[in-house]
Formats: sequence, C-alpha cells, structure tokens
Amino acid sequence: MKRRNILKTVAAAAFAAGLAPSLASAQEVTLRLHQFLPPPATVPKHILKPWAQRVEAATGGKLKIEHYDAMSLGGRPPALMDQAIDGVADIVMTVVGYTPGRFPKTEVFELPFMMTSPVATSKAFQEMVETDLQDGEYKDVKVLGAWVHGPGVIHANRPVTKVEDMSGLKLRGPTRVINDMLKELGATPVGMPLPAIPEALSKGVVSGTVIPWEVTPAIKLSELVDNHTEFTGDEALYTATIIMVMNKAKYDSLPADIRAAIDAESGLKLSEFASQIMWDKDVPGRAIAEKAGNNIVQLSAEEVARFKTASQPVIDRWVAEMDAKGVDGKALIAEAKALIKKHGG
Repeated sequence: MKRRNILKTVAAAAFAAGLAPSLASAQEVTLRLHQFLPPPATVPKHILKPWAQRVEAATGGKLKIEHYDAMSLGGRPPALMDQAIDGVADIVMTVVGYTPGRFPKTEVFELPFMMTSPVATSKAFQEMVETDLQDGEYKDVKVLGAWVHGPGVIHANRPVTKVEDMSGLKLRGPTRVINDMLKELGATPVGMPLPAIPEALSKGVVSGTVIPWEVTPAIKLSELVDNHTEFTGDEALYTATIIMVMNKAKYDSLPADIRAAIDAESGLKLSEFASQIMWDKDVPGRAIAEKAGNNIVQLSAEEVARFKTASQPVIDRWVAEMDAKGVDGKALIAEAKALIKKHGG
C-alpha cells in the first residue's frame, strides 16, 4: 500500500514536471502599468483596464498587465516619463505637461482655444506623434497612445462670469502653457498634479482649479468648490495632452505576437477610444455639481471672445519660444489646426 502511494506520488510529480513548461509558456510576459490617478477615476477604470484586458485576451493568456494606480510604484507624477525611460515601469500614463518644457511641440494642442472636438484633437495629436513626434520628442519611449481630455472648465470658490473675475484667483493649472494662460487672464497660477488638488483647496493654497468635468468625481471637487464656469462655442478654453508610453527596450524585446496584440489596440484606436470615454464622462461629472445645487456659469459668446482676445499673448509668446528653438511656431499651429479639421474638428 505504501509502495503504491509512493509510486502515485512519483507519477504525480512527473506529470506536474511534464506540464510545467506548458504552464509557464501560457503566461510568457508580465508588464507593469504605472499611473497617477486613483483606481475609480475614469482613465484607469474605463480606459486603461479595458485596454489591457483586450490586449491580454488577444495574446491568448501569454501577456499579463499589472496595474499600479495612484503612484503605487513610488515617485511623484512628474517622474512617470522617466520611469518609463529607465524601466522602473514598463508602461506609464501621464499628462505630458507634468514635465514642463521637455516636449515643446506637443504643447501646440494645449494652446488657448486650440481644441474643438476632443476626439478630433486627440486623433490629430496621435497623427502628429506618428508622423513626427515619435522619432522626435518621444524617441526615448514607444508611444502607445496620445489623446486630450474634454473642454477645460474653471472651478472656483467664487463665480467667474467675465475676464475681470479671474483677477485675484489662485488657480491650480496642470501644465506650463495652461499656467501661462491663467496668468495672462489675471489669475495667479499654481502648478501641481491633479492628486494634490483636494488638499490644496482645503488648506487654501488655491482658490480653484481648471480641469474637465470628467475627473471631478475622483477628487470630489463639487464638494470643495461650488462655482463652475463653462465656455460656449466650438472652441474650448484649453485642454491638456495625455500620453501612454512604454519602455522602448521592453517593447522591442517582446515576442512578435504579443507586440502585434499591443499594436492592434494602440495608436489611433486607443486615442479615439480614450478621448471619447473622457468626453462622455463629462456628463455624469457635471450632473454631480448640478445635483449639489452648485452655480454653473455658461459664458456668452461675447464674453468667450473677450477671453480669447485676452489669451492671445500666450500664443504669441509660445510662437516666439518655438522660433527660438528652431521650430516654426506659426507653421506648427497651422499644421495642428489642419489635422484637427481633417479628423472632424
């Protein structure tokens, strides 16, 4: 009896050993995706995780993508791009402007009143990545997707109904260009990543912020301020550029079939998917403010035109800066506008 049990144990071990190679090969690669937003936020919950699931399914289980939300791999949001370059993370999602000045051509899409449709602008951004920026500004990483969020809204502790109401406001801004715009409009810009907004508001470090409606539920913004200003018309006050990139060496080292699965779900497909989701999620974000009884100001066309005129020096300065870098700033603006129009904006 004992001999039979020993034989069964040996057989089981041999059987397990024989299966080991096939079990190991079922999952050949694990990638770590790092980003700054909390898990319930729109981007991780409705964009990054569904994207990863589609890629994993396409590989038949050979690929596993692990999600590290809210900077759980360490560091602060401005470090994300370097984490991808250095291999601290395999994939990162970040706001491009969190590293000011490093990706100057990308800033063209953040200029005041540049964006029309978020989807058209995102596809324009992605096309510029594929035709220019991947081999230029982003040569140290593999770009998986580039997009922008929906129309930027001013959220503050007092109403903004005209340009003059910006004076004296301390407003958090996400990027260099957007902060320059806030300053030109009369506000005092305070640069900080999005996760820092609630504490900054509660401590009085800022009196408001500019972000799209979509992300307001993740930081419970409608409980922290009760005035929100929207811009009517075809052009938004601003948007911010968002990018998902991968460590270049890691991407190049992947088996061809896994690389193909990632490629199939990335690029223009990811750009369109991500921007549409973020735009759609503006609606429930706004609804929370409405339900709370907050004051939502919709500027008239005449007042929007005044904001646009007041913002023009930001564009002029940016053009001069680009010219100093050897880039034709006006031509780049014209190219960005033509690409947005091409994609339906």
